[in-house]
Amino acid sequence: MSDIALAFFWHQHQPYYPDDVTGENPMPWVRLHGVKDYYGMALHLLEYPAMRCTINLVPSLLVQLEAYTHRGASDRLLDLTRLPADGLAEKDALALLDQFFMANPDTMVRPHPRYFELYQRRALGRNSAKDALRRFNDKDLRDLQVWFNLAWIHPLAVPQYPDLAELMQKGRHFSEAEKLHLLSVQFDILKQIVPLHRQLAESGQVELTTTPFYHPILPLLLDKKFAREAMPDIKLPKATAGYPEDAALHVRRAIAKHEEVFGQQPQGMWPAEGSVCQAMVALLAEQGIRWIATDEGVLTHSTQGFVSRDAKGYVRNPDHMYRPYKAADGGRELGIVFRDHALSDMIGFHYQRNDPVAAAEDFIQHLYAIGRACSNDGQPALVSVILDGENCWEYYPGGGVAFLRALYDRCTRSKDIKPVKIGEYLERYPPRDTLPHLFAGSWINHNFSIWIGQEEDNTAWDALHRTREHLKQRSAELGVPSPPPPAAANQAVAAAPQPVPQTVGAFAPAAGVAAPVDVTERFRRAWEELYIAEGSDWFWWYGDDHRSAQDELFDYLFRKHLQNVYLLLGDQPPADLSRPIMWRRRRAAHTVPRSFLQVKVDGRQTFFEWINAGHYTCQNERGTMAMVTTGPIKELYFGFNLDTLFLRIDCAGPAREELAHYEVRIGFLEPTGHDLLIAPSRAGQPLQFRMLREGMPLEATGVAAAFGQLAEIAIPFERLALKAHQAFQFFVELREGSQSRDRAPREGAICLTCPSPEYEQIMWDV
Repeated sequence: MSDIALAFFWHQHQPYYPDDVTGENPMPWVRLHGVKDYYGMALHLLEYPAMRCTINLVPSLLVQLEAYTHRGASDRLLDLTRLPADGLAEKDALALLDQFFMANPDTMVRPHPRYFELYQRRALGRNSAKDALRRFNDKDLRDLQVWFNLAWIHPLAVPQYPDLAELMQKGRHFSEAEKLHLLSVQFDILKQIVPLHRQLAESGQVELTTTPFYHPILPLLLDKKFAREAMPDIKLPKATAGYPEDAALHVRRAIAKHEEVFGQQPQGMWPAEGSVCQAMVALLAEQGIRWIATDEGVLTHSTQGFVSRDAKGYVRNPDHMYRPYKAADGGRELGIVFRDHALSDMIGFHYQRNDPVAAAEDFIQHLYAIGRACSNDGQPALVSVILDGENCWEYYPGGGVAFLRALYDRCTRSKDIKPVKIGEYLERYPPRDTLPHLFAGSWINHNFSIWIGQEEDNTAWDALHRTREHLKQRSAELGVPSPPPPAAANQAVAAAPQPVPQTVGAFAPAAGVAAPVDVTERFRRAWEELYIAEGSDWFWWYGDDHRSAQDELFDYLFRKHLQNVYLLLGDQPPADLSRPIMWRRRRAAHTVPRSFLQVKVDGRQTFFEWINAGHYTCQNERGTMAMVTTGPIKELYFGFNLDTLFLRIDCAGPAREELAHYEVRIGFLEPTGHDLLIAPSRAGQPLQFRMLREGMPLEATGVAAAFGQLAEIAIPFERLALKAHQAFQFFVELREGSQSRDRAPREGAICLTCPSPEYEQIMWDV
């Protein structure tokens, strides 16, 4: 039995959204996550002084926070909020209706009656903004302006500003003065974020770390061929060479920025996307970085599978999993820790569906299980839980406040669990084992397939390469250093950039003539645009791995940063940068049944029974986050005849084995409150199931289920009180005790309509 050193590592990051050539910023996420998560997560720590953790603050985030708080920066949605509701142009009113519901409907909209009323009136997915606008008057639009901004403020901030509580209580018919006061509160909160983190660091409660400046994937900047270490057959861009000088610059500038903001050099680093390789060890160590972190999948491949998980998710050789290591290269070395991706994903994706106290207790019990599996060799087992510190909380009721309070309370009261800062742990228990070779991979599937290899990814990399080559060539022609020296001591954008006249041939000094100062400054800014485009976030959205409602905007911003390089040089951007790289249509979350099904509920794999069914493959619906662990559910098929809804659950192995320890819940969002619960199967015993409506027993006549090679379930529409043409929404969930362990779909629900006798004819004509 080993004690547990629990290392929470919260990664706080946003890509660099502003277009510094035009002076515009189309994205509000630095501001909104600022007043919600960056501030709220720090307030949680103030509530629990005994809590220790590590927080990673990416320089591209810090620079944008400074722009809001010190240079009066704005964003498109902030500009829309400031417009008087009674004088809106039609295009601005339509923009409000399209963009001011960008919040999780269940946790950030529905709890606020007025906001939910406006949400229902908008009828997203059923009406265009133009169609919906006729249902909104000036007061409605002003209330929408207020509620969008109010819903994004962290619940712990509300008691600090009594005016916010009064606005929430008032609920509707806000004045312009109240709206503008809300925005002033937002800026007051934004101004407190950095000082509060500095305070937590100086008190010894938190260790602050950094990431290469614009969040690039260092291995791919060093050499794109590192992608082949995990994926030998991957198709790479045409230009495979790397830019090691750019990689070094991102590291140096990150360290300098951190020291400027927080008064001391960071000791630790979260490489962007947890991406590592052997070649970056010396680079980071030479700059004074003492430790880094990545995912356990990299450890598995760095140890040739000695540390890994079995088919059930149990860790092989846990003593070697829950300890730090050293990575060494060229006489330099770094400490390195590896995240437990199962525990990290529990917080990121699963606990949101559970009672917060029960979820916190479940987490603690997992830690105790790790402690029992590890021997006590004189030092506590290091359990690293690393995930985004902002994106998951909007899926938790109440912003995750109840869960984090319960979690921090238990972590600080347990005698066997000690929350630690990673650097502090490494000082007390230095790594004893050196990895023979640090496998090149990231925190997602121990490879780089999210960011390189697909056609869109490779097109983006080649566009970046051509732009960089053009910039180098023009620098040589004009005798400008490549890149020019930084404009400020912090080696980052230090002042509000001025829009650049977008004219071609703006300057062309004669050969042998030194470039004037303004030319050098333009080249410096051109390199800055290139470094921004090297960030991982743009490549995250290319390919078919992730999607969001703003995919096209991310594509536009990436290409705009490359276009800006040419514009700053007075050159015409190539035509291909005006065309979208992202050519795919958004994937449907699921298909729909094509005709009526005739299913014998026996749990056997009978292909033709389900050939016309709707289909959902378990995937990541949450575009800003990725779940590394996989649950038992692999695929879900669904369909119906006139009388009955049929469901089929496919698992990696036989459903009778994979689902044996879970209660299967078929939950209905429409009709509201209906549930079918199928108890865990017992050998030789028939399945037990119950139907409920709003928690009360419901007649289950006609319901059938069988768990064999696959799971098949039949639910008469009569039991759900559904009639033809009536919409219904459902999900399938696996529960273990009180805890949700898997869900299909992972977010949202399967949306269908109860069929009429003409259904097959209608689908035939589609």
